[in-house]
Amino acid sequence: MSVHYTLNLRVFWPLVTGLCTALVCLYHVLWGSWGARAEPPDGVDGGFPLLKVAVLLLLSYVLLRCRHAVRQRFLPGSPRLGAHAAFSRHFREPGLSILLESYYEHEVRLSPHVLGHSKAHVSRIVGELVRAGRSRGSPGLIPGGALALAFRGDFIQVGSAYEQHKIRRPDSFDVLVPLRLPPLVALDPRSLGEELALAPAFRGCFVCALKAPPSPSGASGAHWLRDCKPFADGFCVDVRGRRHLSAALVLRWFQSHLQRSLATVRYSLEGRCRVTLTPGGLEQPPTLHILPCRTDYGCCRLSMAVRLIPAVHLGDGVFLVAPPPPPLSSGLGLLLELPGGLRSEALWGVNTARQEQKLLSWLQERAAPGACYLKCLQLLKALRDLGARGLDSAAATQWGRILSSYVLKTALLAVLLRKGAPGQSWDEEHLGKCLEELVQFLRDCLLRRHTLFHCVLGPGGAAAEVGPLPKVLREAAPVDLLAAFDGHARELAAARLLSTWQRLPQLLRAYGGPRYLARCPPPRSQRAQGFLEGEP
Repeated sequence: MSVHYTLNLRVFWPLVTGLCTALVCLYHVLWGSWGARAEPPDGVDGGFPLLKVAVLLLLSYVLLRCRHAVRQRFLPGSPRLGAHAAFSRHFREPGLSILLESYYEHEVRLSPHVLGHSKAHVSRIVGELVRAGRSRGSPGLIPGGALALAFRGDFIQVGSAYEQHKIRRPDSFDVLVPLRLPPLVALDPRSLGEELALAPAFRGCFVCALKAPPSPSGASGAHWLRDCKPFADGFCVDVRGRRHLSAALVLRWFQSHLQRSLATVRYSLEGRCRVTLTPGGLEQPPTLHILPCRTDYGCCRLSMAVRLIPAVHLGDGVFLVAPPPPPLSSGLGLLLELPGGLRSEALWGVNTARQEQKLLSWLQERAAPGACYLKCLQLLKALRDLGARGLDSAAATQWGRILSSYVLKTALLAVLLRKGAPGQSWDEEHLGKCLEELVQFLRDCLLRRHTLFHCVLGPGGAAAEVGPLPKVLREAAPVDLLAAFDGHARELAAARLLSTWQRLPQLLRAYGGPRYLARCPPPRSQRAQGFLEGEP
């Protein structure tokens, strides 16, 4: 990925004005000291008056600002020229493409320099913490810890920051921490996609029953059950007469073990940063907060939050994670009893970040030079954030869950895989048209005209492009990522998405560019009505 930097006009013009003023003042100081020795004749101007220079600079600055205001006021697609005319009208005229490009450079695009420093800093801190956790081992369920969970010793960085489509600030990261099971324990995972009695929100989850690993000694089942009983009592629950690994119990152990590991390395980290750990309970993984110190490097002094997610390896780079991602995890804190004898604390989510990274790499290899599909994904996230403005906290949370970053990335992958590979139609000069295609596809998925399936799970996944998958994933039922939301919520989200797209020129002018104009939010009674009507 090529690294390029652009000129920030918000900083450039004030710097030029200040530099010119300083040069004029320096000139007059030097001229005054020299003029004391050589006075000019009467009636002859001894230099360019300071007042004239100041007035000239002021007029130049005012003319530049007026030119920018006129361009912003009379750009094609402004309210005076009818921005609400049609869904696809915005990018038929070049002015709005320039406006979108300006918004991307000023408000969306991340500095590669800052992102690289942030990822390296997170890697060092998390690496020390995980190594400390592995060396400490576990308090153990029996002496020696033979039947205890433990850190495997490595960690896996996942999410948008490592897939080149993170936006705005590199201040949040996701890291998988693989766990090592005892040698006497093996897992028998099963997808819940065929459990029709479950609500759609739970059909993307997995359960993991315990089983005896293959053993040449041929030990009896009763002997194995007796040997692994301490582990089963500490980390498992009964589901349909079998012992299943509990995501809730594993998450509770993981948080306490992280706290003990952090106490071991906290002193060695004091010179570089301040580190705290916030437990997430049973609904969220713990978050490691990294705060800069005075001795930290000065160019990227950012406070970062790192979600540390416990993961159990299934094979071929696929992990089960605890807890399942929202909205699936919304009921775990209540420890619900589900139909069919299932228990919510035994549910696991699946993480296929490795396969999705391979899929993005596969698309990049086949994409035309200058393809803008990742830039479209970044702008789609920014469009979602613009649509959340003016909503109360409950409506904004619902909006963010429906149009989560994972849903937006899956929508992009679905559009790209439907065409085979990003061709010439995804060139930079067609940025607006490509973004419009993504918005239309996402709106159709919300209105059930299309189904947004998981890009890896099931027979229809992209298994051929991402390499081998565990059998349990290949045979899993396809997962609809939007099935957890009722029809009314999806229709509201589709209406608001369309309204945000139609009002995109005004939103870009109001919240982006050189002048950031913060608008007061409407009264609470109008916010709910605005969400119902789909108005930003």
